[in-house]
Amino acid sequence: MYTTPPHTPTPTQVPRDTQALEDALSAPSQALIDMFGQRPGDILVLGAAGKMGPTLARMAQRATQQAGNGARVIGVSRFSDPAEKSKLEAWGIETIQGDLLDASFVQSLPDAPHVVYMAGMKFGATGKESLTWAMNSLLPARICERFAGQTIAAFSTGNVYGLTPVMRGGSIESDPLNPQGEYAMSCLGRERTFEHYSRTNGTRVSLLRLNYACDLRYGVLVDLAQRIYRNEPVDLCMPAFNIIWQRDANEMALRSLADADSPPNVLNIAGPEQLSVRRVCRQLANLLDRPAMFTGEEQTEAILSNGQKGHRRYGYPTVAADLLIEWVAQWLKQGGELLGKPTKYEARDGKF
Repeated sequence: MYTTPPHTPTPTQVPRDTQALEDALSAPSQALIDMFGQRPGDILVLGAAGKMGPTLARMAQRATQQAGNGARVIGVSRFSDPAEKSKLEAWGIETIQGDLLDASFVQSLPDAPHVVYMAGMKFGATGKESLTWAMNSLLPARICERFAGQTIAAFSTGNVYGLTPVMRGGSIESDPLNPQGEYAMSCLGRERTFEHYSRTNGTRVSLLRLNYACDLRYGVLVDLAQRIYRNEPVDLCMPAFNIIWQRDANEMALRSLADADSPPNVLNIAGPEQLSVRRVCRQLANLLDRPAMFTGEEQTEAILSNGQKGHRRYGYPTVAADLLIEWVAQWLKQGGELLGKPTKYEARDGKF
């Protein structure tokens, strides 16, 4: 049976601006507040300046504040954009700036009983394979050594499953892994590294295979909507995809800290809908008053994840795909902020 956690904030209309969007993406449920009320201690977010990091860190900060447990939320990143650092600090989140590939910097990080690992490299991986492997497989070893006795929620990706038949309903957590391309292989390396240290040191870990978070500023829906808005054809070779409202992905990731285990607890973070690229484009085209144009032929396999395990444990996502499609179209039409970071969801060869 699927349930929604009590008092989960469920928006009914598109956020009016970036501030309202970030408020919605970082709103904690009562279930998360209660969890942190029972689990005191600081929270260290590694890779806090990425696409999901700021709102996840803010959700943790809001939840711990409402729980009254006195915990600090600390965001760690290179902060190549100083505005991201300032934004986190304005939200009451402490920041530490540095390069996580610097072993001495990692050793200097403060102790924290809860660690959310969001660091990694995907885009630009082709041509920088050695850096990709260092970020995705070497760095986890340093983190596991530094935080051996702590609890870690580590982001991974549904790409480790490889392509799966569309008719199958998405890969589940116990499926064999078949990564395609060096990015996905390095992410499997990341998972195996966390698993090794979890088994040898007893570190409690949750491995989070995300596929795909949906913000209104980036994501698969934004990629498709922009192409339609620009009257560009959409490639159908990747015929289907999953999305999940980023607020729900943030919450599932944070609540997974309570379920971290040794060996690791593996969890798909994905929405319940398996969405057809063709059908979604037609919906967007109608909302944007543009024609839907296509190229390529639909294949029988895609990168798809089955998120039922997470839904049973943490509740059904609060925003359905049809509503997200409407929001993305409206956000684009009203000139909402965009991050300019395409997902490259259509890549079938694993090259990003």
